[in-house]
Amino acid sequence: MKLGLMLGYWGAGPPADAPELVAEAERLGFDSMWVAESWGNDVLTPLAWWGAGTSRLRLGTSIMQLAARTPAAAAMAALTMDHLSGGRFVMGLGVSGPQVVEGWYGVPYDKPLARTREYVDIIRRILAREEPVEVRGQHYTLPYPGGTGLGKPLRSITHPLRPDVPIFLAAEGPKNVALAAEIADGWLAVFYSPGNEAVYRQALAEGFARPGARHTASDFEVTCSVSVAIDDDVEAAADTLRPHLALYIGGMGARDLNFHRQVFDRLGYEAECTKIRDLYLAGKKREAEAAVPLPLVEEVALVGPVAKIRDDLARWRESAVTTMTVTGDVATLRTMAELVLGD
Repeated sequence: MKLGLMLGYWGAGPPADAPELVAEAERLGFDSMWVAESWGNDVLTPLAWWGAGTSRLRLGTSIMQLAARTPAAAAMAALTMDHLSGGRFVMGLGVSGPQVVEGWYGVPYDKPLARTREYVDIIRRILAREEPVEVRGQHYTLPYPGGTGLGKPLRSITHPLRPDVPIFLAAEGPKNVALAAEIADGWLAVFYSPGNEAVYRQALAEGFARPGARHTASDFEVTCSVSVAIDDDVEAAADTLRPHLALYIGGMGARDLNFHRQVFDRLGYEAECTKIRDLYLAGKKREAEAAVPLPLVEEVALVGPVAKIRDDLARWRESAVTTMTVTGDVATLRTMAELVLGD
């Protein structure tokens, strides 16, 4: 199993220690670094800025939101980043949710699976650079129909360094996971449970079995963001992660449509999630955080003393996850490098 550094998206401002973390991750032998976007910072600028100081780490977007860019703009970004990094760019894509897509970007959130399929196909055609790109899809049409009538199919002026830049898809539901296994080179997982992964493996197997699937289980990447909290007191360690989990379970998405919460529903925590949601939406955030049970935290994260985390890593090694992306300070990165890469 490989390690990645997850820098995520920003809060009020950029993390001051990001350059130090990136440098240490590269020194420790991490495989990759990842940056995200939500409705604040964009994903590409910090990845290029911090990635410019690296020479070996793969540079990944986790995620580029589909609604933020046309397929052509996303392909241009991939082409550019791949050249500047010497072939180290990984394009992680995701549809986000209706609150962000319609509320922030002002475009409709409809048929996300079909839209993703078209989006990825256009990117691959642009990067292949075999012919001018002409598309008559359900969601995207190139050239634009109507308008001045002067638009024409174009082929990228710039030749790609790699016509097959890896494309990963962020997915949580079984249908999206199956789509990732079918059309992508990797899956960006979140809130993955290595001890309860039958639903994931079933969805992956469905995607691999579809006609034209690009990969099999043997050469498909599964990259998962895993929160790590090291403390001799397991509950104290869990307390540092409960606010994050309560936010995603109770405060992200609409009351009755929250893809993050649905992950934990499928893991058997529906009653607990309903309580967390109701408290969170009632403005009782502290109570919502306290309502996150320790078993739920341990389902998807690594918490407690180093010896416990070493033992808990065994189930991750046996899972479908190929790269674990972690957050934390320099000390946490060093500990994880020793535990995961040391042997």
